[in-house]
Amino acid sequence: MPRQQSKAQKDTVRRVMHEFKRGKLDTSRGKKVKNRRQAIAIALHEAGASKDESRKKNAENLKRTKARERKGETAAARKPARRSGRRERTRAELYAEAKRRKIPGRSKMDKDALRQALHA
Repeated sequence: MPRQQSKAQKDTVRRVMHEFKRGKLDTSRGKKVKNRRQAIAIALHEAGASKDESRKKNAENLKRTKARERKGETAAARKPARRSGRRERTRAELYAEAKRRKIPGRSKMDKDALRQALHA
């Protein structure tokens, strides 16, 4: 019987499978994933919902995946913005620009606040 998944795990599995369906999912070696079963295995691994790994390892995997999602390092986050044709900058990129410009209070700002501070 499969384990229950948390909302964060379900969201991660949903995102990975979406990337697979759109042809954006890569293996750790950079090759495109073409096999649905392999995509499911990757999704469960990233979500920390694998039955073949310990609870500690699963928790580490989910933590690492959520950090990548926040940084914008997933295929879904790298897609270009629809209207302008340019991709939206990640929080890390906005923060680096704010650091270069020496904007005070940047470490406590979220993405929208950083965007506003840079445009002001």
